[in-house]
Amino acid sequence: MYDPASLSSANYAPLTRRGKHKIFIGMSPGVGKTYRMLEEGYQIKQDGVDVVIGLLETHGREETARMADGLELIPRQSILWQGRTLTEMDTQAILERCPQLVLIDELAHTNVSGSVHEKRYQDVEAVLDAGIDVYSTVNIQHLESLNDLVYRISGVVVRERVPDRLLDEADEVVVVDVTPEMLQERLLEGKIYAPEKIDQALQNFFQRRNLVALRELALREVADNIEGEATESPDPPHCNIQERILVCISTYPNSIQLLRRGARIANHMNGRLFVLFVASAGNFLSKPEALHIETCKRLCQEFEGEFLRVESPDIVTAIVEVSTQERITQIVLGETRRSRVQLLFKGSIVQRLMRALPQVDLHIIANN
Repeated sequence: MYDPASLSSANYAPLTRRGKHKIFIGMSPGVGKTYRMLEEGYQIKQDGVDVVIGLLETHGREETARMADGLELIPRQSILWQGRTLTEMDTQAILERCPQLVLIDELAHTNVSGSVHEKRYQDVEAVLDAGIDVYSTVNIQHLESLNDLVYRISGVVVRERVPDRLLDEADEVVVVDVTPEMLQERLLEGKIYAPEKIDQALQNFFQRRNLVALRELALREVADNIEGEATESPDPPHCNIQERILVCISTYPNSIQLLRRGARIANHMNGRLFVLFVASAGNFLSKPEALHIETCKRLCQEFEGEFLRVESPDIVTAIVEVSTQERITQIVLGETRRSRVQLLFKGSIVQRLMRALPQVDLHIIANN
């Protein structure tokens, strides 16, 4: 076992910058994350970069093992645990070797008891702190925030998890994607698991419906990650990847109809649903009106949307502010109830929104 103090970046790296982290993520084992990481590592080595393998798990996959040929492999360290000798990534040896780039498989791995760090991603962070670039791999089901959702999709409890911040802090995230049909074909060809495990895998985790859901989850998670980075960029304009639908409700009964229509749009487009109620500043709702808004809020929650309530003297201003803040792409409104005189003096809400939010699509729903 090595000394935690020896992992200080000051001991091994003259560099002042933190290493760059590139994560290869996929929907499940067998999509080709490790192969892709090795392939890119080998190409970079051909360009004269000092590349080593810090930890490689081939799981008996011959194609993956062959791709590692020609790349220097840092030997693992041995750890005695409960009378058995087990091996883990030798982080100290990586720091002493101090390459420009290190390839580290299975980011979510839990280290053997007695290791300096509990999780491999913590070893990766020590390497990054030393100014060494890292390529790593992880499956979507290992993200902490998705644990419950993955269980509902697949019925599998994922024990090894990594914090979501790793994706947020990564310099680059690459989705290694294949279709569910291709993944099942690889499984049947013995390219993922040993022959005796194939039938069990097909009946459990590798069912097509599971793979379809996990694939969508992986693609959407990375899309959200990219969208978040683009939002923080000072360079306008920002283009949303995921549709974000805002339903504007009022105390009128047709708000229920608007909400359901907005929920259908969000579901059809795999988008996020937001419901907005703008309360007039200083005006109190009657009991029936308050119950109506509460009903809308409960319905919004049933549709897994986010309910927003703001106070403002001007409805359009409130809608514009919320739309900008939440990066809304589509707005659902009811048909105007203003008289011709009101339209003449106050203008049309739709026209004002079109001028203020030219990049947002508007859906005007007729009143029954």
